[in-house]
Order: sequence, then structure tokens, then C-alpha cells
Amino acid sequence: MDQWKLGEAEQRRLSEALHRARDVREYQRTLAVLECGRGKSKSAVARSLNVTRQSVHNWVSRYRRGKQSTALRDAPRSGRPRKADEAVEALVQALMMISPERCGYAATHWTLPLLRDQVRQNLERQCSEMTMRRCLHRLGYVWKRPRYVLAPDPLREKKKPAAARTWQLAQAQRGPGGR
Repeated sequence: MDQWKLGEAEQRRLSEALHRARDVREYQRTLAVLECGRGKSKSAVARSLNVTRQSVHNWVSRYRRGKQSTALRDAPRSGRPRKADEAVEALVQALMMISPERCGYAATHWTLPLLRDQVRQNLERQCSEMTMRRCLHRLGYVWKRPRYVLAPDPLREKKKPAAARTWQLAQAQRGPGGR
């Protein structure tokens, strides 16, 4: 078991990185390296963080190789492929250009259930509502509640109170005396 101590400058840099960390894993790794550098054993640090001693050993080794707190960040991962690929996006883009009435729906605006139904019919794929929302977001669409616009009232002018004419105002301001 090798005892390893951090210098003051390294401790300060790691403490700053600890305060800046937004990812839980990065925070945990930085804390582990900082505690081991202050003299705690890897087993004690592993118990306090509820991880294996081997994980703490790997994090310390990774930090000691590069002497940078960025070495403790997660590597980028590809993740699961999207269900709504280019074919789904192209179909949704085309559907948004036309009215749902042209597809046989009794609706004037597209909704998520209608879009999901069209994707299922045309591409034989099931997409969740969240997948459709993400697809629409990538295409630049935002959801807005439709507003109903009433036709203008043809009798509006007749309903307005009559405006006072300027000569009537002038006469009222003159007051008694006839001038």
C-alpha cells in the first residue's frame, strides 16, 4: 500500500473542481482522490463512498497519470440508438406541412396521438409520446395552444358611445356670457 500525499496547490485545485462539479460521478471521484491525497486509506474512502476499493484505486491512478481533475470525468458514450430516426423525422416533417383532415382525421391541428398513429400506420413503428416530443423538438416545433379568433362585430360602430364634437366642447368651456 503506497502512501501518497497531495501538495497544497493540488488540494486547492481538486477542492475547486469539487465545488464546480455538476455530475455526481465526477464529484464522487474527485472527493475520493482528494481524501486519499489527504492521507486516508483507499479502503476507508471506499467505505465512506459506498464503492469498492478497486474503484477508488482506479480513480487515484487515473488522476496521478494526468494530474488533472478532468481525467475523472466520464468518457462520452454512444448510448442507445434513437427510435425516431431520419425516416420518422422525415414523415413527421411532411405531416406537419399538411392538415390532419387530409389524412382522414376530424381535427384541425396535429396532436401527439394523431402523429403517433400516422407513424404506426406508415412506418409500422410504435413511438412513445416522449419520443414524438423529442422528434418535434429536434425539428424546431413548439407546442402552443390554438387560439380561437372571433369574427369582427359588424354592429361595433353603432355600439360605441358617440364622441363629443369639438364645437360642443368649445361651447361648454366658454361658460355663461355668450362670448
